[in-house]
Amino acid sequence: MDEWFERSPFIGFVPWIIYWIVADGPSTWMFGALCAVLAAIILGVSAGFAGPRLLDLVTIGFFIAVTIAGMVVGAEDRDWMDTYATTLSAGALAAMALASLAFVPFTEQYAPRSAPRHDWEKAAFRRTNRVLTLMWALVFALIAVLGYVAVTAPSTVHWTKAVIPVVVIVGAVGMTQIYPARARDAVRPP
Repeated sequence: MDEWFERSPFIGFVPWIIYWIVADGPSTWMFGALCAVLAAIILGVSAGFAGPRLLDLVTIGFFIAVTIAGMVVGAEDRDWMDTYATTLSAGALAAMALASLAFVPFTEQYAPRSAPRHDWEKAAFRRTNRVLTLMWALVFALIAVLGYVAVTAPSTVHWTKAVIPVVVIVGAVGMTQIYPARARDAVRPP
C-alpha cells in the first residue's frame, strides 16, 4: 500500500468533498450523504487496517446521522438540509478537529509509521500536530461560515462555496505536507 495514501488526512476528507460536490443542488444532500458513507467505508478499508481514525469515525457517523434524519423528517422539513448542508458538514469537521485537541490531535493519527520520532522530541511532534489540527479546525470553521454567507448573500455563492474554500483547502493541504519537515528541522540540533 502506498505510504502517502495510508497516512494522508486528505484521504479522510474525500467523502466530505464528495458530499460538498454532490449536495450542491436542491434535494441532493441525501444522495451526497450516501455517496460519502460509501466512500468513507471503501477508503477506510483501502487505507489498511491501522485501526479506526477519528476522522473516519466522525465521517461515517455524521453521514449516517444525516441520512437517518432525512428519512425521519418529512420532505418539507428537509429544506434546511439543502440550505445548510455545507455549513453543517464543515461545522461538524471543525468541532471534531477542535475536540481532538483535548485528547489526540486528529492529524497525529496520520503521521507516518516511519516518522523519525526518535530524532525529535515528542513535545515537538505533539506541537506540530496541534498546529496542523488547529489549522484544519480553522479551515473547516471558515468553510462553515462561508456556507452560511452563501445562503444569506446568494450573489456571493461562486466565491463563498467554490473559489475561497478550494483555495483554502489547497493551502491547508500544502501546509500539511511541508510544515512537519520544517518543524522537525527547527528542533534538530545544529
